[in-house]
Amino acid sequence: MKKVLAAKLHGIHVTEANLHYHGSITLDPDQCHEAGILPMEFVEIWNKNSGARISTYVIFGEPGSRCCVLNGAAARTCHVGDQIIVCSSTYVDGAEIVRLKPRILAFDRDNHITDRMTYSVTRDCAKRYCFEILGEAGDAKTIPLRAAESN
Repeated sequence: MKKVLAAKLHGIHVTEANLHYHGSITLDPDQCHEAGILPMEFVEIWNKNSGARISTYVIFGEPGSRCCVLNGAAARTCHVGDQIIVCSSTYVDGAEIVRLKPRILAFDRDNHITDRMTYSVTRDCAKRYCFEILGEAGDAKTIPLRAAESN
């Protein structure tokens, strides 16, 4: 079994850091449902501003709030306005990866969704794995190198 990406909120901004709340990350359930992230699911969080990396579980906030609140000890790893990446994962056998289609949501400064993508793994005729990023319409997206380098 290999641990692989299941869903990603890319570049969502921290709206609050609440040190005096039980540890977790509070997220908008509408955005979580769209990406495929469940309540109480463990996620990895990577702070693009500081480089901090933590693991915690998801709780749902108010639908439509676009919230991203780090709670408890996790609140010490960020500041309001920091841009983070939230990833969930799953375990698959190598051959199963071609059926997995992780949803990736990208965000603006106000946590509105600006882009929706799906990661896709296929196999070529030599049985090598191939990777591509698909846009909303299912078309292959080309990510400019400079953008890919900054992510």
